[in-house]
Amino acid sequence: MDSTRHRFAILRPRRSLGTVFAVSFACVTAATTLLGGFLSYNAAARMVRVDQDDVFRGVVSDLHQQVAQHRLSPSDYFSVGPDRDSPRDDLSRRIRTDVQVLGRAGRIEEHGYPALQVRALDRAAAAHAKAGHTIYYKAQIQGERYRVATVALGGGRGAVQVAQQYSDTEDLLRELKARTVELSAIVIVVAGLAGWWLARRIAGRLVRLTRVAEYVARTGRLDTEVPVAGQDEVGRLGRAFDGMLGRLAASEEIQRRLIQDAGHELRTPLTSLQANAALLDRIDRLPPQAKADLIADMKSETRELVNLVNELVELAAGDRDAERPTEVALGAVAEDAAALARRRTGREILVADDGTVVRVRASAVQRALSNLLENAAKFDQDGTAPIEVAITGTRVEVRDRGPGIAEADLPRVFDRFYRADSARSLPGSGLGLAIVHAVAVTHGGNAFAGNRPGGGAVTGFTLDPASRVERPPARLTADSATTPR
Repeated sequence: MDSTRHRFAILRPRRSLGTVFAVSFACVTAATTLLGGFLSYNAAARMVRVDQDDVFRGVVSDLHQQVAQHRLSPSDYFSVGPDRDSPRDDLSRRIRTDVQVLGRAGRIEEHGYPALQVRALDRAAAAHAKAGHTIYYKAQIQGERYRVATVALGGGRGAVQVAQQYSDTEDLLRELKARTVELSAIVIVVAGLAGWWLARRIAGRLVRLTRVAEYVARTGRLDTEVPVAGQDEVGRLGRAFDGMLGRLAASEEIQRRLIQDAGHELRTPLTSLQANAALLDRIDRLPPQAKADLIADMKSETRELVNLVNELVELAAGDRDAERPTEVALGAVAEDAAALARRRTGREILVADDGTVVRVRASAVQRALSNLLENAAKFDQDGTAPIEVAITGTRVEVRDRGPGIAEADLPRVFDRFYRADSARSLPGSGLGLAIVHAVAVTHGGNAFAGNRPGGGAVTGFTLDPASRVERPPARLTADSATTPR
């Protein structure tokens, strides 16, 4: 299925974002322009036709008033010389009108130009007794359309036919339609060009960003320079992508260092186990004391290897811990960590807190405190003074009366696998304080270490001040938290 989808994706033609923008812009403009032109043309055509019809009906209304007010005969509407006015002149003064005069029984007394067709309705109007009786209809004369009205003179004396040609009006509307189409075409072309220009400006940065992303995907080079410009969404996307590549590069470097350091640290116990395993073939020939030392050494190296692997797994998965933050009292978390450390080391541990309540991943914070307490007990194995835990706001300190930390070691005590010269003979992997630092950073704080006045060391971490809350939560017990390994 995936290969088929990939094959179809290859066969599908690729369209650039600029082309999509330009075509979309042109289509929207075309639809808007055509709709506007269509509505404008219809409105104009309706207005012109209505206006022409109103003029025609006004002429017919004047004719109606003439025959209704005066007793007129067909001869009154005959054509006369230019020096005389007649009722016929009033009919053609406002518009170009074709007038045809009908006598009794609908006989044509004077033809119009062109001649109008006389229908049964026209003859009925000519014979009508009431002056001003009018009929309207449309007719086709010599291939042209006409409006026609026949007005009775009354008393059966005849009627007058008045016709108005549609052609002038329709010619005007046809010209208007042609101009509208031409203008719409010009607007669509200009809109397409403007859309193409605008799309290039908008999509140009996206195209460059896409090329960078494709290059990174193809080569795996996370140090590629990302084009960042502008304050709009595209500029923000470029900056976000650049920051993402930076974080990925930093993560890749951290993973590389972790693998190198882990390989170095794992090599020592594995080499020792390999050497001891080579002696197992002749363990029956070894003296009892050598046999006991071999077994003890293998147990010690195995335990060291298990602890190292566990800490590596925890450190690698620390940033992806699925534990949800909860509201807890830091003093309660410290008491639980202290209780666990007392059972493991047998040392006296005192906890002093100010009742601070925070919203944190409680198990992770307890794990960090346990590492600090075990570290303090390890470096002060022969000490009798109690180990102290002091909580002030979102700052947690662990104080001991051991030998302290050498000034040269202070900047590196939280590095992964780092072990001071004085600690190389002691058990441990060099990851305990690195885990403390990772927990602190995850919670928006940092880890710190220093020497205590009067002798000893002070190690600890801070949390994000925003994690502090006011209402007291339920106490976190050892059973509700994940017990550190």
